[in-house]
Amino acid sequence: MSDAVLSAVTPPVSRHDVAGQWTLIWWRFRRHKLAMAGLVVTVFIYIVAAAPGFFAVNDPSQQAARQVYHPPHPIHFFDDGAFRPHFNAMRLRRDPVTLEPTFTPDPSRKIPIAFFVRGPEYYLFGLIPTDIHLFGSSDPSVTFYPLGADRLGRCVWSRLSFGTQISMSIGLAGVVLSLVIGVLLGGISGYYGGRVDFAIQRLIEFVLSLPTIPIWLAMAAALPQNWPPTATYFMITLILSLIGWAQLARVVRGRFLSLRTEDFVMAARLDGASEKRIIFRHMLPSFTSHIVASVTLAIPAMILAETALSFLGLGLQPPVVSWGVLLREAQNIRSIASAPWLFAPGGAVVIAVLALNFLGDGLRDASDPYER
Repeated sequence: MSDAVLSAVTPPVSRHDVAGQWTLIWWRFRRHKLAMAGLVVTVFIYIVAAAPGFFAVNDPSQQAARQVYHPPHPIHFFDDGAFRPHFNAMRLRRDPVTLEPTFTPDPSRKIPIAFFVRGPEYYLFGLIPTDIHLFGSSDPSVTFYPLGADRLGRCVWSRLSFGTQISMSIGLAGVVLSLVIGVLLGGISGYYGGRVDFAIQRLIEFVLSLPTIPIWLAMAAALPQNWPPTATYFMITLILSLIGWAQLARVVRGRFLSLRTEDFVMAARLDGASEKRIIFRHMLPSFTSHIVASVTLAIPAMILAETALSFLGLGLQPPVVSWGVLLREAQNIRSIASAPWLFAPGGAVVIAVLALNFLGDGLRDASDPYER
């Protein structure tokens, strides 16, 4: 039979017919516009978390008595029709009777915003000492406050950048620990079944039945107040992990129950493969995408839990900087009335949670590329 006849009889091969599973997942995921936006925002947030000093404009712990509750500097991008990012310096005036400070912009003092400027020293990625910052004031005598200052004159933007590192890393580390516990117990429960499954399922039901917020409060309040910040950080992460593994374990158990009777698992058993090899080389890789989606959706819950504990004063404590610790600055009437920029960490929490939820929804929808 000639090649022309064969080409006429044989249908053309589509790229979807020869693509691997992860390629198909990516093709389906990138059609989800909100998920792609969530991916971009999530990547940017974790870049900030990895190098907060690079994005900060000031020392987050530096206090300035004359800059208490300094309002944010409005950024102007154009000057006389040309692109020249700058801000106006502000004058401080005090009421002669109440001594209430008032900041007014000074149009005659336009301070250019420079990029890759030198400033306070920090460790890039926690390893490399440097003093280069992404942007900042070109005049070292004028402090730039992109998001204003708090009650001690500390830069809210810089503290928010450093708080991103703590809050996002707690969410990620807590989910990793929950993943290990959930996959281990859920896999054992679904693979072996019987009494083992019964015991583990009762344990999962017990954990899920616990009232989450009172348990968080009780366990966090039990931490000694004289512990160093590092120890408190790891204990808060451990507390969140010990409570958050149950839902993932139930998902893993259901997948193991559906897979243990599949042909490829039976073939591996007949071929003499060990149980460890069957679980880790055959069963787990077949639903890795589902686990990734579940983990992505679990990170926002961890972030919200840490924020709630720190906001209530039962989680991380100053001098540690996290989004929850920063939100404690907004627990008074004056903040609500005259310093609304102190709620900026709340906006960061909303953006991070929404981005992670959009990303998780997209991964969950794309995790089965063969579903129509």
